Amino acid sequence: MLKATLRSFLAHKGRLVLSALAVLLSVAFVAGSLVFSDTLTRTFDRLFASTAADVTVRPQEGLAESVPSGRTATVPAALADRLAEVDGVAAARVDAEVENITVVDDGNESVSPTTGAPTIGTNWNPTDRSPVELTSGHAPRGPEQALLDSETADRADVRIGDTLTVIAPPGSFDVEIVGIATFTTTNPGAALLFLDTPTAQAKLLGDPRAATGISVEAAAGTSDDLLKRRVAEVLGADSYQYRTAAEQARSDVEQLGGFLDVIKYVMLGFAGIAVLVGVFLIANTFSMLIAQRTRELGLLRALGADRRQVRRSVLTEAVLLGVVASTLGLAAGIGLAAGLIGLMNAIGMNIDSGEMTLGWATPVAAYVVGVGVTFLAAGLPARRAAAVSPMAALADAEIAGVGRPLRTRALVGAVAGVLGVAALVGCAVATRTSSAAALLGLGVVLTLLATVIAGPLLVRPVIRALGAAFPVVFGAVGRMSRRNALRNPRRTGATASALMVGIALVGGMSVASASMTASFDQQIDKVMGADFVVQNGGFMPFPREVGERVRETEGAGLVVRSRFVPVAVRLPDGDRVEATATGYDPHLDDVANISYARGDTEAALAPGHLAMDADFAREHGVRAGSTVPVEFQGGRTADLTVGALTHQESAEGFGMEGGLFLGLGTLERYAPGGQDSSLYVNAAPGTSADALRASLERTLDPYPQVQVRDLADYKELVHDQIAVLLYLVYALLGLAIVIAVLGVVNTLALSVVERTREIGLLRAIGLARRQLRRMIRLESVVIAVFGAVLGLVLGLVWGVCVQQVLALEGLTAFAIPWGTVVAVVVGSAVVGVVAAMLPAWRASRMQVLAAIAHE
Repeated sequence: MLKATLRSFLAHKGRLVLSALAVLLSVAFVAGSLVFSDTLTRTFDRLFASTAADVTVRPQEGLAESVPSGRTATVPAALADRLAEVDGVAAARVDAEVENITVVDDGNESVSPTTGAPTIGTNWNPTDRSPVELTSGHAPRGPEQALLDSETADRADVRIGDTLTVIAPPGSFDVEIVGIATFTTTNPGAALLFLDTPTAQAKLLGDPRAATGISVEAAAGTSDDLLKRRVAEVLGADSYQYRTAAEQARSDVEQLGGFLDVIKYVMLGFAGIAVLVGVFLIANTFSMLIAQRTRELGLLRALGADRRQVRRSVLTEAVLLGVVASTLGLAAGIGLAAGLIGLMNAIGMNIDSGEMTLGWATPVAAYVVGVGVTFLAAGLPARRAAAVSPMAALADAEIAGVGRPLRTRALVGAVAGVLGVAALVGCAVATRTSSAAALLGLGVVLTLLATVIAGPLLVRPVIRALGAAFPVVFGAVGRMSRRNALRNPRRTGATASALMVGIALVGGMSVASASMTASFDQQIDKVMGADFVVQNGGFMPFPREVGERVRETEGAGLVVRSRFVPVAVRLPDGDRVEATATGYDPHLDDVANISYARGDTEAALAPGHLAMDADFAREHGVRAGSTVPVEFQGGRTADLTVGALTHQESAEGFGMEGGLFLGLGTLERYAPGGQDSSLYVNAAPGTSADALRASLERTLDPYPQVQVRDLADYKELVHDQIAVLLYLVYALLGLAIVIAVLGVVNTLALSVVERTREIGLLRAIGLARRQLRRMIRLESVVIAVFGAVLGLVLGLVWGVCVQQVLALEGLTAFAIPWGTVVAVVVGSAVVGVVAAMLPAWRASRMQVLAAIAHE
């Protein structure tokens, strides 16, 4: 049986190529994501471990910032002198570093990275652990000199002697580049500007007595752990945060971990889609191969092979396919990781490809995925193969399931469908976001499962409707193509399911994104009352001098500042909720339209007061006039009075838990040192909007990180942010379509082989080659459109339910992107035409007599 299995595998290897390709793609994404993330993790582990001080002293970790506040936490620089006297300390250095600066050249062009990596301003204090070394020029001396890293200098064409403007939190200042520093380790993509220590303290931190931390070097013979304990005893265990080099390296890697996880999970998402769609392709391929080998399997049974041996033979073929495809996929994954590393190098993050890491988990995961998928997908066909009777060797029979009742499928599909619909209905009527999201996930899985299982039941009614015009338009060829698609509902349903999965995904996400876009447009129209918003990309804060310059702009009238701050609120029900609050200047009503359930803007922004979303307040037992303890960054606390309750969906800060906002005076009292995130500007009387915009753009020309936006621009910004998610979904759809095309090609190719004799007879009675090709193309098109229709219906239902979940968060608008729907249907027809090209060409090249004589 083993010899027969191997010979069978080798005899049919050409028909298994496309199935192997689907496995290869899924394994490549799994292996590539693991190799890439492992390489980056190892690289940065080594970087942070080699550059971290033996012990670092930092401010206590404050509240997590979901939106940047622009506030820099500091410690007294005088701690360095105290620590230098501690037993076991070889040296203690002041660190003065900020990551929210912008550096521009004399043409007001930013020299900061365009990849989203930070521009870091820090003090020049080189040690043997420094990630850079001075390679030209000299160290900065005095407040007007600086060093720049070589990669930023090359990218921005900056040379020694050039003057740059540094836009830092305390204000802007000019520096002359007097030297270039070159990375001796991996450059994580950031731009580095070095100042001498007093200048960094005064101009980056705004306080010559402050530091962002103290780096302590251990004397010979003193361990990091021992030194950490001694430092903590001197300064107080709870006063600051103390980390050894190993702990600091782990912390730095964890902070970078979010970025690495995004890349890993995106690639694993592609792998998941490839696996899901590939299952249909593999199962369909083995079903068709077994159907075509009915007589062969019957002969094996007649010669003495029992059912278990036949089933084992088919599964062995699947495992062989999985092993070969997984091996190739592993190699492709390593190549994919190398390509990603090259892409990272191209955008400024220098990763040494020679350090590519292939951990033991990568090949294990590759073979588990590849072999596991093929083994599971071949399980049902293997059962069918084992059911072949020895008498089949004497008959021209097949076990493809033609004519077999679909009662079991109907029952299982109906049960899954009813449960899935019930879950989606529960999602639509749920009042809590968490429960609605859980029901949505369950409903999506069950309805997808029901559609896949019951797909063959839908083949005949749907394809008859879709292909109703074929006989009229294409005559006998159209009639035959429709009958071929109807001939085997199981096969047609499985082939269409691969395409259905991808289209259902894009359909649901398209409805969700269109609804989000429409909801944001509604809220922007409803809330925003200012002529212009001055804002940085991604709500990043900017120096206060920008606001001062805007106030002085010709034609500018009212200017209202907005600032974010992380807070923790203790609520009457005992919950402690961490959220982001927004601080505003007075006259907020002149630039925003906020709907209040209780109170008004004056009460909300009064000293010692804050506003809260009415639904959030009701859920936690808060009323207007209640006093709630609020914790700010830096450990300061205050009991604030709830002066107003708002409707979150119409509050400017909607989308942030609690909808909290307060006056800037209150914010400055308890969380000083933050930066503005937005400026809402109205034109002065007698000044047109166009004139004010031109004046603002001239004023802000020295600040390239800040843009002037009107209502339309603001909407476009939101649309672009939503589009990023949609582009990812489209990429997933593209992968699903590629594998689905492979499935259609495979089905048609095997179908052509199966119908060789039939095709020969049709050619013998007068069917032209062109007509034959048309017949196969039409069959392919109707199968593809069938999958698209099922996917769109499923996706639209999912999209409606996703919108119901979003409505619980204030996104109440509903929109269907009809352009996308039409494009998907047309695109599926094109997919059908493309998928049929090779099988149709091969069928038309058959020799008539050889085809008629084919067994």
